[in-house]
Amino acid sequence: MLKVFLTVALATAPAFSPCIAGGESLVSIPSNQEEPQPRESRPNMIGAYGSWLADKVLGSGPASLSFRTGKWKDLDSWRSVARGRVLDRIAPVDLGPTPQVRVEYEGTYDGLHVERLTWQLAGGPRSEAVFLKPADASGRLPAILALHDHGGKKFLGWRKIARIEENPWKIQSEHQDHYYGGAAWANEIAKRGYAVLVHDTFPFGSRRVLAADVPERIRQGAGDPEPEDEEGVNKYNAFAGAHENIMEKSLLSAGTTWPGVYVTEDRRALDVLAARPDVDSSRMGCAGLSGGGMRTVFLGGLDSRVRCAVVVGFMTTWREFLLDKCFTHTWMTYVPLLPRELDFPEILALRAPAATMVLNCTEDPLYTVAEMKRADEMLRDTFRRGGAPEMYRSKFYPGGHKFDREMQADAFDWFDRHLKK
Repeated sequence: MLKVFLTVALATAPAFSPCIAGGESLVSIPSNQEEPQPRESRPNMIGAYGSWLADKVLGSGPASLSFRTGKWKDLDSWRSVARGRVLDRIAPVDLGPTPQVRVEYEGTYDGLHVERLTWQLAGGPRSEAVFLKPADASGRLPAILALHDHGGKKFLGWRKIARIEENPWKIQSEHQDHYYGGAAWANEIAKRGYAVLVHDTFPFGSRRVLAADVPERIRQGAGDPEPEDEEGVNKYNAFAGAHENIMEKSLLSAGTTWPGVYVTEDRRALDVLAARPDVDSSRMGCAGLSGGGMRTVFLGGLDSRVRCAVVVGFMTTWREFLLDKCFTHTWMTYVPLLPRELDFPEILALRAPAATMVLNCTEDPLYTVAEMKRADEMLRDTFRRGGAPEMYRSKFYPGGHKFDREMQADAFDWFDRHLKK
């Protein structure tokens, strides 16, 4: 039977010819068959598929809706098209109008007037936030929406960057020591004469997914601990990190994206801030480190009420995510289809010519210096082509992933320059 099969196979395959017997292959490779592709010149996240996806699918030139293509004569006409496309791609959810705010606590701390606030959005648990301003302030103040980081710690939200009591949680102090030079930076900028709002966003702090609310088989032994239970908090954060895969699939199945939720939440928080009688809504800014920097990219790029924006520790290119660093980043970053239309820095560039600052660190393990600098040049080029080169500034610092006091001072000076005029 095998002899008959081989005879038939050879007879029906004229492009192949039998080889000489004696241990060699039965058939020869046709002379016109392509040689195997060489291996990637360097390791990357997806091996042999890397250069093909980066160079052929994503491409190395300006994306189709980039201002740098020269298709648009001015920033306004470009923005109306490109911003609309970003909003279409992130598929924003409907979380209702400006929420009704309830004041849960009011007092003073470290020279600041403090309010602990809550509000209810259309979906999920009640949002918690804090509002800060100088205790002796009067009139309408310039305002900052301070955006907390990700840090792999969803148990915490606003507490990562603010403080309203003499004895904060240990995990709160440790986080501020590690990333912020021991400072609660929202407090520090409030002391300079700003009204500051910091809110928990999806799914952090008060907006986090409770382990008790998901099937036991995916909890990974986690519960919903008290803040003093360090082991329990660590288990919860590990569960929440692994749960991002599930959340991403669920969001896509619902017809939305992660930015489609948190950008909407951040815009509702901006509504709350703008509606306050002690805030000058024509002088509002936003800033954040890491996941807060990512949120600043989207909010600053998509909401024109943000007059001044500072992105810290979150600036690179889609190419970098694709080839080298997607494993270091949250699912919260990604937007289907958008990378071929706008590169990541160009989401932020949608705010040009409004004041924009990006602060990077040269030893930050989340990025490569080469792609941080390529992203910087994209932003610089967009502002230059738009006739406002002086409205964009970037700076590189030694060290790792951080927003330390030196960086805070530079960011605060930038806000003073553009929001205190």
